[in-house]
Amino acid sequence: MTNKAVFLDRDGVINVDHGYVYRKEDFEFVDGIFEACRHFQEQGYLLIVVTNQSGIARGMYSEAQFQELTDWMVERFKEQGVTISRVYHCPHHPDFGPEDERVCDCRKPKPGMILRGIEEFELDPSACIMIGDKGSDMVAAECSGIVTRIRVSSGQLRDNDFILSVLV
Repeated sequence: MTNKAVFLDRDGVINVDHGYVYRKEDFEFVDGIFEACRHFQEQGYLLIVVTNQSGIARGMYSEAQFQELTDWMVERFKEQGVTISRVYHCPHHPDFGPEDERVCDCRKPKPGMILRGIEEFELDPSACIMIGDKGSDMVAAECSGIVTRIRVSSGQLRDNDFILSVLV
């Protein structure tokens, strides 16, 4: 059993961030994401997605629509020989949605989603990697004890060679 994972943000890392993407017609995979994930998987890493989805709290799309897109995305990865072990999402926003749901521990930069993955999969955070495109991804990873944090340019895996070389 592995005790390490790569935590991936979704928008800007897995797919091009077009803003509040919830339909597969608008979902565009970032070039190189399947290859990078396959490489990590071959090195024994679990792949876990951690994504803020404030569009739910904003009323732009529903939990069901998010889940439908997530299921579709996970299936596309599977077709490419990549297993996504889990997708955690935060549907909250401090300014939108029900008043009692505005404060949470899961919205990055808070570490709730990552800590949940560490606990559920019995991971060693010092052996894990976070790949994100925002400072909030990096802060959440740091607060979770993840030492290796890779920040990519939104929608671009320009540093793909660097990402892959981290494992060599």
